Amino acid sequence: MSLTTALQTGFTGIKSNQFAIDTIGDNVANVNTTAFKNQRTLFETLFYRTLQGGTAPDANQGGTNPLQVGFGSGLASVQRSFQQGEIDRTGVRTDLAIEGEGMFIVNAVNGEQLYTRDGSFVLNTENTLVNADGAFVQGFAADSDGTIIPGVLSNLVIPLGTASAASPTTQVNLNGSLDAGADVATTAAISTSTPLTLAGGGAATDATALTDLVNDNGASLFAAGDVVALRGAQKGGIEIPAAQFVVGADGNTLGDFASFLQNELGINPDPATGGTPGVSVADGRLVITSNVGDVNAIDVTNAIRNDTNGLSPFAFSATPAAGQGVSTSFIAFDSLGNPVEVRLRAVLESRGDTGQVWRFFAESPHDSDASPVLGSGTISFDQNGQFVGASGTDLVIDRAGSGAVSPMPLSLDFSTLTSLVSSSDVSTLVMSDQNGRPPGTLIDFGIDEQGVIVGTFSNGVTQTYGQVALATFANPSGLIARAQNYYITGPNSGAAQVLAPQTQNAGRIQAGSLELSNVELSREFIGLITASTGFAAASRVVRTADELLQELILLAQ
Repeated sequence: MSLTTALQTGFTGIKSNQFAIDTIGDNVANVNTTAFKNQRTLFETLFYRTLQGGTAPDANQGGTNPLQVGFGSGLASVQRSFQQGEIDRTGVRTDLAIEGEGMFIVNAVNGEQLYTRDGSFVLNTENTLVNADGAFVQGFAADSDGTIIPGVLSNLVIPLGTASAASPTTQVNLNGSLDAGADVATTAAISTSTPLTLAGGGAATDATALTDLVNDNGASLFAAGDVVALRGAQKGGIEIPAAQFVVGADGNTLGDFASFLQNELGINPDPATGGTPGVSVADGRLVITSNVGDVNAIDVTNAIRNDTNGLSPFAFSATPAAGQGVSTSFIAFDSLGNPVEVRLRAVLESRGDTGQVWRFFAESPHDSDASPVLGSGTISFDQNGQFVGASGTDLVIDRAGSGAVSPMPLSLDFSTLTSLVSSSDVSTLVMSDQNGRPPGTLIDFGIDEQGVIVGTFSNGVTQTYGQVALATFANPSGLIARAQNYYITGPNSGAAQVLAPQTQNAGRIQAGSLELSNVELSREFIGLITASTGFAAASRVVRTADELLQELILLAQ
């Protein structure tokens, strides 16, 4: 073996270690590159010159080993490690990291399909999810009902700022517990006016003209065109919306005014509700009889006033109602998304051997009928205070003149109510859920571990807009790396298998996070020391062979 061969052998060592230094340099340079995957350099021996093949042992000797001289080293492979990098929480909702073996799929500007672990995505001006280079992130789209359409890749659009249509309320679920120890509602609150005086004498009746009523001094209480205001009246301690009655335009008689009061006070005149509720004229007096129970009790003290002449035409004396109850209100929505207030009042109607029956009263100030009364029904409970059934739960709200669909059907569900004794003597009744929504605007979105994109509207409605897709490969190390954190399929990588996150080994998505480089600097520095030492040693071999050749040349002179 000549000294020139030693020169060549030493050179292979220099070249091999140079590859190692190049690889380490690339790793160190990308220590802060998002989702970078480090590489390592592996060497292999070059061919050997066999001086003697060796002999087998026999009776005379024990055998000899082969005599071989190597010709150096060469680059065997550069292997990329797809070991998981650490996950860094960024808080940016479009940043995505993968915990698993999957890779994001993006379509480049030229239409080429690329793969990456870099999930630093943003929304462009068209609300399409793209990466920093403008490549479109690929996923599975969703139909108008929010159902993911698997199998076909498409761009992912999250249309922030778009509006959603209103959804009318048709079902309201109510929850709570009605106090089984409450008193049965047996009587109504009754407000009776002082005797009404007529200009010509005699007792006032329904047919009495308002303009014929006079005060104790003989002055007329009303004149045509007077505006009579109902303001400050209360029902169950809750103020009733103000209203006004114009003498002549809205009615002329005391009976007309009584009908006005009955409607505006929301008295349900159905005899099935108990007692004789309503507003009437009896014995020359105006009589206001509420529905039974404290929550229905009406107080009109100083609430009726003639705004035209400044007089209070009626003075009332009142008797209270008996029987505790509960009152609640909730907002439903019509077909245009307009809020429609509904108030429920419930009182204990009867108590017997088979259980209890409560009666509820429903009304709405947004009902376009003359009266806000929507109806009344019963709720029955067994001896254990458990719900048995309910009647009158299908209500109809008139929305004439609102532009919305009218009438508006509304069904009440009391099935989760109970009726047990309350330690505080208080009944509870609240709306737990309803299926209506006002119009809304898409204001936010989130991406879950399965890559599903869910948008949130200002009205609380949520909508699915798609799912981020991932690709896996039989041999990820066979992928060909490109600049800008991209990979393409290689001859030995296998074809891309497109999957939903958390399917097989694709891994899960962490939104608001990025995967860091998996380069370990300490390991790289150790490798750098080893490679540089090998490089220096190989250089020393070349130098020594060169010096020996110079000695031989001098001897030959």
